[in-house]
Amino acid sequence: MEYAIGFIIAVFIALTGVGAGTITTPLLILFLGVPASVAVSTGLAFSAAVKLVLVPSQIMRKQVSWRVLGYMLLGGLPGVLLGSYVLKSLATHGPQMLLNALLGVVLVFTALWQIAFSFRPERKEGPTKDRSHILPWLMFPVGAEVGFSSAGAGALGSAALLGLTPLLPATVVGTDILFGFILSLVGSGAHGFISGASSALLKHLVIGGFGGVIVGTVAAKWIPKRPLRFALWIWLLIIGSQFIYTQVVAATHK
Repeated sequence: MEYAIGFIIAVFIALTGVGAGTITTPLLILFLGVPASVAVSTGLAFSAAVKLVLVPSQIMRKQVSWRVLGYMLLGGLPGVLLGSYVLKSLATHGPQMLLNALLGVVLVFTALWQIAFSFRPERKEGPTKDRSHILPWLMFPVGAEVGFSSAGAGALGSAALLGLTPLLPATVVGTDILFGFILSLVGSGAHGFISGASSALLKHLVIGGFGGVIVGTVAAKWIPKRPLRFALWIWLLIIGSQFIYTQVVAATHK
């Protein structure tokens, strides 16, 4: 099951460019019964491992805007540390029920944002006003979301870049992949001091993930990204709502 989950997640990443942390955490909690804090830690480490395969090619193709990446990290890095600290506090002092419910809220928020963004017309070629100086303020809550739930870096980061910078789509993808990789790396390191990822589980996910990256990369030539992303957000909305509903029912029956 662990190899299969790693494979499936990696296929989605290769096909859509998003999904590493967003999909991993709820799958680990729902299907493998992993505690939420460990699932987030493992999700961040898995995200970093998978994106490590993608980062060198983006850099070699010069599809990374280092200036824009600097703006993103200026807000994202403090955010991911804050999110990790909040998760530590809840995992240590708060009930597991509250932690699961908050994770559900984060998933629902991410899904609703992306569903709304999906109906936005694709940006036409042409100059767009550069407002990258706003990115640190937007990436702080994105980083906090990543540190708390392992979700959001790829999805919300690409949306911000498309709306605030004149970067070409290929550069948006490359810059966002490197941003997500750095956040996942820093977040997994911070979580290592909290609860840590499950090394055996992470190993199985990564082994399955490498196969998924190969299959997804080949299949991406024939499968359109936009409908698949939309299906992913609908699925995430359902999963997040299920998290919240389950915790509310459990609380009312205590």
